[in-house]
Amino acid sequence: MQFKTPYVAKVVYPSLVWDMPSDENRIYLTFDDGPHPDITVSVLELLEKYNARATFFCVGENVEKFPETFKHIKSQGHSVGNHTYNHLNGWKTNNNNYFANVEKANKLIGSNLYRPPYGRISPAQIKQLKQNYKIIMWSVLSYDFDARVSRESCLENSIKNSRPGSIIVFHDSEKSKEKMFYACEGFLDYFSQKGVEFASITEKNV
Repeated sequence: MQFKTPYVAKVVYPSLVWDMPSDENRIYLTFDDGPHPDITVSVLELLEKYNARATFFCVGENVEKFPETFKHIKSQGHSVGNHTYNHLNGWKTNNNNYFANVEKANKLIGSNLYRPPYGRISPAQIKQLKQNYKIIMWSVLSYDFDARVSRESCLENSIKNSRPGSIIVFHDSEKSKEKMFYACEGFLDYFSQKGVEFASITEKNV
């Protein structure tokens, strides 16, 4: 199980954003699959407690269902990105359908930040999407969604593999919520005590 992105992935796909500059004492929290009217709002409250900023990669159909929650994310000073309209797996989706789904989501989300669901995206999809989007991957995957991983392991491995410049993935979803809240709060507490700033990824800093 790879909590940390293998170095080879960064070499094979250098045009994707795997981490941020490490010269500033910042870590970049990201949340995938929302917005959710309860879970996302609770995440926002947790982030506010630690004066943290984050980036939310939103699924278009959830934005359409919960527009007020989406607006709330932005009003709290966080960044948003595109995670397709229907959470599509790029390896299993026809390119034209995939691109249309991304653009359908973009009409609702309006961001040039993009993260492929499951991290699965083909070279042809990368070539097309990078013309208009910054494709944001990650340095550390928390595995908050994986039933095989305990909440303690989720927290421990997230901390162990993170350092300034790391982009870490959590999920503001029903499936992940218990482990996500436990690990995210522990993560925020640990790195806040070390003086680390939690920043959002923006169209200007990638």
